[in-house]
Amino acid sequence: MSISDRVIAIIAEQAVLEPSDVSPESTLEDLGIDSLGLVESIFAIEEEFDISIPFNANEPSQSDFDISNVAAIIAGIEKLVAEKV
Repeated sequence: MSISDRVIAIIAEQAVLEPSDVSPESTLEDLGIDSLGLVESIFAIEEEFDISIPFNANEPSQSDFDISNVAAIIAGIEKLVAEKV
């Protein structure tokens, strides 16, 4: 399973949707994920990939991690996973 598929599965689970309902262009807002759901998604993704995401839930705009849409999240995770090796 690719990084993309795994991230989409985690986000879909948080949104209580099927992975097929989550597109790269989807924003978390489109999917009905609130700030708590976002934090839970970040934790789940960190655990899944054994990475640390530079995201401050208290100040999302100050974070170095782009959460503007699903594609941006996937790109950020792929970068973090690549840097981990």
